Amino acid sequence: MIHLVLWVPGPLASEALGVDSSSAHPGGKLRDEGAGALSEAELLAILISTGIKGRSAVQIAEDLLARFGSIVGMSNQPLERFLAVKGLSDVKIIRIAAAMEIARRIILHGDCRPCRE
Repeated sequence: MIHLVLWVPGPLASEALGVDSSSAHPGGKLRDEGAGALSEAELLAILISTGIKGRSAVQIAEDLLARFGSIVGMSNQPLERFLAVKGLSDVKIIRIAAAMEIARRIILHGDCRPCRE
């Protein structure tokens, strides 16, 4: 049985971590509001981490989603197809691929109670 709690937001969440309470960045929003409050682009932006000159990580994530249609559309794509998205380096693509593999393994495990809740 797998139980995964990414973060339970609360009024002292930011203080407990010793970080600024601003939710301007997707990571801050996840910390303050929980993972369910984030869009697909914001979740991907956390994996992408940093943008490039003139493009934020969220904008790069939006480009990625536009290219593949959705997170589901990104699955089982050759890694080379991700290189066509401006702002994605090998390291960023590997992070996304690792997250996709973790999700695949959770689903294959069969007891994904958080997925049903």
